[in-house]
Amino acid sequence: MRNRRHSRKPSINIIPLVDVLTVLLFFFLVTMQFKSEKTLNISVPEIKTAGLNQLNEKILISVDADENLYLNHEPVDLKVLGEAIKLNGDFNPEQPVLIMADETTELRLIAQLMDLCRTHNLNKIRLQSR
Repeated sequence: MRNRRHSRKPSINIIPLVDVLTVLLFFFLVTMQFKSEKTLNISVPEIKTAGLNQLNEKILISVDADENLYLNHEPVDLKVLGEAIKLNGDFNPEQPVLIMADETTELRLIAQLMDLCRTHNLNKIRLQSR
């Protein structure tokens, strides 16, 4: 007579695997870096009397130390920026604009950006500071 063992069919328990993947996904979401003025290498000037710029749904124009322009963290040239500002001004003239420029940026460029916004009816302009 043969010795018969009662053995279970082999199976893979995926519940611990799902738990580990969930923890890893949560870890990566929490530690993920989002683009900010630090990743754009912009050192904004310090203004001691400035309030917080807590604007919802704003247009963000950034200028780094090499005078490269960014619209909502995307690199653009002055012509494309002008077209985007014109479209936003036509669509929603009440939309606020936040200009975040490196402290070494010339006043000429900041004034040009402010003038571009005002030309297209975007008059709620703020400057980012530390």
